[in-house]
Amino acid sequence: MLTLSVLDQTPIRSGGTAVQAIEETLELARVTEELGYHRYWLAEHHGTEGLAGCSPEILIARVAAVTSRMRVGSGGVMLSHYSPLKVAENFSLLATMYPDRIDVGLGRAPGGDQLTTLGMAYGSNIGVEYYPTKIVDLKAFLNGTELANEALARVKITPKPDVPPEMWLLGSSDESAKLAAKFGLPYSFAHFIHPEGAEDILKLYRDSFEPSDILSAPRANMCVGVVCADTQEEADHLALSRKLWRLQLTKGELGPYPTPEEAEAYPYTDRERRVAESANRTGLVGPPAKIKQELEDLAAKCGIDEMMVVTITHDFDARKRSYALVSEAFGLNQPTAA
Repeated sequence: MLTLSVLDQTPIRSGGTAVQAIEETLELARVTEELGYHRYWLAEHHGTEGLAGCSPEILIARVAAVTSRMRVGSGGVMLSHYSPLKVAENFSLLATMYPDRIDVGLGRAPGGDQLTTLGMAYGSNIGVEYYPTKIVDLKAFLNGTELANEALARVKITPKPDVPPEMWLLGSSDESAKLAAKFGLPYSFAHFIHPEGAEDILKLYRDSFEPSDILSAPRANMCVGVVCADTQEEADHLALSRKLWRLQLTKGELGPYPTPEEAEAYPYTDRERRVAESANRTGLVGPPAKIKQELEDLAAKCGIDEMMVVTITHDFDARKRSYALVSEAFGLNQPTAA
């Protein structure tokens, strides 16, 4: 059976606030745990009025506190900005507070515009080209494996959790797949960002995988955009917001998530409409049976057994309903037969 999990970008709705977005993240975590979802990852974005999750570590602590069973983690921490030692300390502390429930997903994307990225790097001469080295050192700090920087061999991470955080590498390209394979790490493919080539990239990961002291065989999941409603017509209406938001993102207009009515009223040019319609390639939209079939087909095609669902709708009740319908379609919260 396909395992289902959640990616939450903590979206700020048009007419809403960041405080409201964070409250909705906590409620959605509680709801999706009850619905039977396996893990809950929180994204990192900077310099945007549309996404409130600038620090997944802080949100992980809050989400783990209001849930009790599901795994909670980052999707992901943008490691190129940070010291592997500090990231290791943060996640070791989280894993001490919430034993055997914490994941650390790592990404290389800046998570913000160029100026914000420069601001994040202020005071550091270490560029993005050191990202692979940082992965090795973070893995070593968390799991006791060999450091890339031997000068740090005497550094101790405290507190030391009984079970280290589960470490994942995120991406949507050949390069990210090769890095995950080379370092023997689980790989999470961001279909909702860049769906092209998913099957080939995941095959490359599996074929190139080198067993490590923390993972003996390749392990992958995929994050897919989903808008599920009782009818196709309702789902299409809710997804209008996603199309306008995608257009706004390509224009650098990182504002709040629009209403379907705002999307309908927007005066698209022909070129803008083509850009907006490209959102159809990065998400699944429809009633439960259709979504279930499409998720299962995609998982079978790409050879994976876990899908992370990212759903954003302007109406929060519709967002919760989408996750509930998908859960019901897969029978997630149904008791298993003895």
